[in-house]
Amino acid sequence: MATKANRDDGRRRDIRLIQNPDDQWTARDLDHELSAQGATREAALDALDDVVAAAHGDGGHPPTDEELRDLGVEPDAARQQRDDLPDVLE
Repeated sequence: MATKANRDDGRRRDIRLIQNPDDQWTARDLDHELSAQGATREAALDALDDVVAAAHGDGGHPPTDEELRDLGVEPDAARQQRDDLPDVLE
């Protein structure tokens, strides 16, 4: 199912919704070539909006200490890490 939905900036965007065999939903933005999944159609579309915003630098925020701890990361240790890439990634 492909739909055209209005973007926040008033332009239209092509989105395809697919129900997967596991009953999850995949939303695909055909203009940006990005996808996201969710348990419902609405969740997949919300996740897709977040992915598109993040890919274009318009989404997200620096994680809070609480968010880092929820992921098992100690905030003070994370802030002291260097930004150097491991050798295998250079």
